[in-house]
Amino acid sequence: MQAQHDDETTTIDGIIRALYDSISGPAEQKRDLRRFRSLFLPDARLIRTNPSPDGTAAEALVFDVDAYFKRACEYFKVEGFFESELARRVDTFGHVTQVFSTYESRHAADEPEPFSRGINSIQLFHDGARFWVVTIFWDFERPDNMIPAGYLPQASG
Repeated sequence: MQAQHDDETTTIDGIIRALYDSISGPAEQKRDLRRFRSLFLPDARLIRTNPSPDGTAAEALVFDVDAYFKRACEYFKVEGFFESELARRVDTFGHVTQVFSTYESRHAADEPEPFSRGINSIQLFHDGARFWVVTIFWDFERPDNMIPAGYLPQASG
């Protein structure tokens, strides 16, 4: 593993912020694969749920970092994509951290409403010096799969 010691990888806040930042931008903006890849363990996986149209079944689409990035960049050539975190739940045991990161996606940074929301389940490994992304496994919100209130920002009162 390549050692990289900077604010993007030494804290949970830093690595989560870097993940969202590295894939966000306007259409046709080239994304930085080197930066994106530097956040992940060499054999890391990104796994997208793919529900059937009727919602009775689903499959898991599994990508390595390069395959995911290549596929995503095809989309980024024609669509802006700005993903940001709405809320976060974190559990840590030893060198293992599980982050449930509720996200929303927009085609433009100033778009009033997101076109998609969901939850990224992000597994992090801390090697003693920095965090590495091991897996990102996500599902998106839809009428039959709404985000539970406990995973949304808490209203202040």
